[in-house]
Amino acid sequence: MAKTIFLPFPMLALLVIFGAILSVNSLNITADELNLLALKSYISHDPHHLVTNWSTSTSVCNWIGVTCGSRHHRVIALNLSNMDLTGIIPSELGNLSFLAWLDIHNNNFHGSLPIELTNLHRLKYLNFNNNSFNGEVPSWFGYFPKLQSLSLSDNYFNGVVPSILGSVPSSIFNIFPLQ
Repeated sequence: MAKTIFLPFPMLALLVIFGAILSVNSLNITADELNLLALKSYISHDPHHLVTNWSTSTSVCNWIGVTCGSRHHRVIALNLSNMDLTGIIPSELGNLSFLAWLDIHNNNFHGSLPIELTNLHRLKYLNFNNNSFNGEVPSWFGYFPKLQSLSLSDNYFNGVVPSILGSVPSSIFNIFPLQ
């Protein structure tokens, strides 16, 4: 005969809450994983095969260039610098809501920067140096409330430095005047 186990209500409530928290954290890191896999799909040249370990068979927190926070287990840093990668930055990168550090300098990323990057409200450090980005320097760089470092030199931006970025010499950005 089966024995029925009764748990006191407070203990049962704690188990349900704990399970829900684990489930939400799992969903969030899965969302981060999907957004990074979107970035991977936009990389057209990876001569050192450095992002080949970006696979669902490995935890996103163990992927090359990815750092997860210990508190929320979410992606807080992405460092793909000096990897000789070619590609574009997809809008999905703006969904990494815990991202505070983004460094992709010394690669060959090109195209314009997606406005969805404005969703990165925790961003403190951004280094896009020495790539092939083009178009105007986005005025939305001024919308990062915690941004402490912004590096954009050695790209193909044109136009003027947006006033929201302050009185920074355009030579720092390698800005070419509009014709």
